[in-house]
Amino acid sequence: MKMIVDYELCEGHGECVVAAPEIFEMDDAGEKVVLLQENPDESLREQAVEAVKICPIAALQLEG
Repeated sequence: MKMIVDYELCEGHGECVVAAPEIFEMDDAGEKVVLLQENPDESLREQAVEAVKICPIAALQLEG
């Protein structure tokens, strides 16, 4: 699977970080999400799907 972040849309709400801390973290300024794993392991699928679902501005996509 592949995680995609639209950084133009991202407003740094951080909901994805809460849902999937193994995949995302906040940048040093706390303004944008940093993608830690573009191709997370299949064992993280549930967290990745949840992160996509709860992003308030739909800045995340999951392929595969």
